[in-house]
Amino acid sequence: MGATAVVTVGLGAASAVAAPTDSTTVTFEILAGTLDIDAPTTADLGDGAPGGTITGQLGPVTVTDSRGATDASWVATVTASVFQTGGGTPPETVLPEEIDYWSGPATATTGTGTFTPGQATAGDAEPLSSVTPVVAFTHTGGTGGNTATWNPTLVVNVPLDSVAGVYTGTVTHSVA
Repeated sequence: MGATAVVTVGLGAASAVAAPTDSTTVTFEILAGTLDIDAPTTADLGDGAPGGTITGQLGPVTVTDSRGATDASWVATVTASVFQTGGGTPPETVLPEEIDYWSGPATATTGTGTFTPGQATAGDAEPLSSVTPVVAFTHTGGTGGNTATWNPTLVVNVPLDSVAGVYTGTVTHSVA
């Protein structure tokens, strides 16, 4: 009896027919690319005596260009503040111009185009400034995304009249 009921139901039902076409609405989002620079939060260059030099690396600085531009060129620059200890009197101050910056070669790159260090060798080191940016690295040509990383060296030319203390200042990298 149960089998007859199934057959009866099956005979009474209309067969399913597939639609000849069907559409799906699809969405996606394209985000605006960015040009970013990332530098270490802190760095300790070590110590030295008045009249000497203190040399140390800042740590990796990376430019990431995700703009997807047909001309993916950019210029990274660097400036510095005054470095001070204690009350910031002249003997407790090291000016940015007394600190040389040397970008050195890239430690890593991705993408097309030409990557050029601002100061390829130690002999090319340039004094920093709080006003005039120093070119740290450039990228010319190429298309689409790219990255460049370098590990700059700072050379502090310690003034003869400097007093003992921990000097603090800011080195600022920018990219455009």
